[in-house]
Amino acid sequence: MTVSNEDELDGLKEIGRIVANTMHAMARAMEPGLTTRELDAIGAALLERDGAVSAPQSTYGFPGATCISVNEEIAHGIPGDRVIALGDMVNIDVSASKNGFFADTGATFTVGPLPASLETLRRDGKRAMNIGIAQVGTGKPLAGIGNAIGQFAERRGYTLIRNLASHGTGRALHEYPEEIATWPTRSDRRRIERGMVMTVEPFLSRGGIWAADGDDGWTLYSEPHAPTVQFEHTVVATDRGAIIVTRPDLAS
Repeated sequence: MTVSNEDELDGLKEIGRIVANTMHAMARAMEPGLTTRELDAIGAALLERDGAVSAPQSTYGFPGATCISVNEEIAHGIPGDRVIALGDMVNIDVSASKNGFFADTGATFTVGPLPASLETLRRDGKRAMNIGIAQVGTGKPLAGIGNAIGQFAERRGYTLIRNLASHGTGRALHEYPEEIATWPTRSDRRRIERGMVMTVEPFLSRGGIWAADGDDGWTLYSEPHAPTVQFEHTVVATDRGAIIVTRPDLAS
């Protein structure tokens, strides 16, 4: 999608606010003993209350309103009977649509304190996302996003999952540009157009290179096995940089 007027931008901001509020409310509700199915039910109720439709359910038939990935699961975790425990690292990914507009957001949260190395990874995962967002603007190279994130990751001794990319969104969950690398690449010559809507969502890891399929057909794991975090915003490119549409009403 390319935003061409204020009404379209307002529509994106509305659904962006809804998915952000939902994700942060789910994070606040997490506690030891809660199952991921129960956590997903909280998200589903919030989306329904705000008139939004789960994008993974409506687009792909995903068996949950949201994706919840715990510890060794890095993406597309199916809500189920898994019990959240103290010390878990939980990624919550919420994408939804309303009035024909789609937005997508995600973040890795913790249940209680983490070892210092994992807390640093989580903090740096958010930094990596923000470094990528800083490369979004009219006329800039799409590859600049992954190149900047890659430089940061290399300096800090991290790896990046190289088959889970950012993507265009706005009028569908996934649309042109279908794949935007969040790792260094030299082959992509595309430029960012004014008003382009996209996600920025690096998967920062302490050794993982690829996302590998699990047995359930949805859940993804790092290969090689390593701690991995993901942070994601939906943004709109402008002449002055990126507008982040997936902001909650109140900072969480």
